[in-house]
Amino acid sequence: MNNIICIDLGGTAIKYGVLNTEGDVLHTAETPTEAARGAEALTEKLRTIVREMLQKAPDAVGIAISTAGVVNSDEASILHATDAIPGWKGTSLRHELSEFNLPVEAENDVNCAGLAEYATGSAAGAKSALVMTVGTGIGGCFIEEGHLLNGHTYSACEVGYLPVEGRPFQDLAATSVLSANVARMKGGTPQEWNGRQIFAAAAAGDAQCQEAIDEMCRILGAGIAGLCFVLNPEVVVLGGGIMAQEAVLRKPIEASFRRYSIPLVADATRIEFAGHQNAAGMKGALVNFMNRHPELT
Repeated sequence: MNNIICIDLGGTAIKYGVLNTEGDVLHTAETPTEAARGAEALTEKLRTIVREMLQKAPDAVGIAISTAGVVNSDEASILHATDAIPGWKGTSLRHELSEFNLPVEAENDVNCAGLAEYATGSAAGAKSALVMTVGTGIGGCFIEEGHLLNGHTYSACEVGYLPVEGRPFQDLAATSVLSANVARMKGGTPQEWNGRQIFAAAAAGDAQCQEAIDEMCRILGAGIAGLCFVLNPEVVVLGGGIMAQEAVLRKPIEASFRRYSIPLVADATRIEFAGHQNAAGMKGALVNFMNRHPELT
């Protein structure tokens, strides 16, 4: 059994640690991303993290990375990224970490979350799965028989840009939009109405908050139905912080999905909620690494 250094590079924090090839977390830590400092500072931080983890596990045989952005997973390089990390586009993670003489693999963060769910989470045992994360935006990935659909430009399943009722999916149903909609109805700011506050208010009988949640669920169901017509997955897994509200969200999302679908598809498609939480990025990065290096199992 080998040890792998796994890094989950998020916009706010970097979660990292050492996992063995069975998926056990042996060491774990977290540090601020400080993304605004740019790619050069971030890659130096990654090198510092690897040095730290090599002290914990000097026998580590590889480095597995989950990162935001469109990733050329064959070359572990960033093809496209937002301005949240200045200069991140074009970064070659293999080059930046070459001093360690270890194999380096990288994959998009949503793809990694999907790989974790498919391997040991809510999609385990399914032949095919559409995994979606709902947060500031909406991300997605599709896996069939263990194979991740990357697409011609490694940008398959960028579902947040999918037109739904004439607008991008994530402009209608992301958590950030829920906050903005409630703030508009209440006359406040989105910062004053985060997801936790909205769901608490709805549970206490706030009709406007409940209306906003219902509309979000309607759009999510419609978007999922459209995606299922194209991909026809066995299971749809919903992740992201807001999906911790499964008790509230499951029934209206399922009802909307059925409304916009057809019985042939709806009757045969399960909707599940993500099983992995904080360690999903690292575990998915590990799955991606092991898929590419089966000789190290």
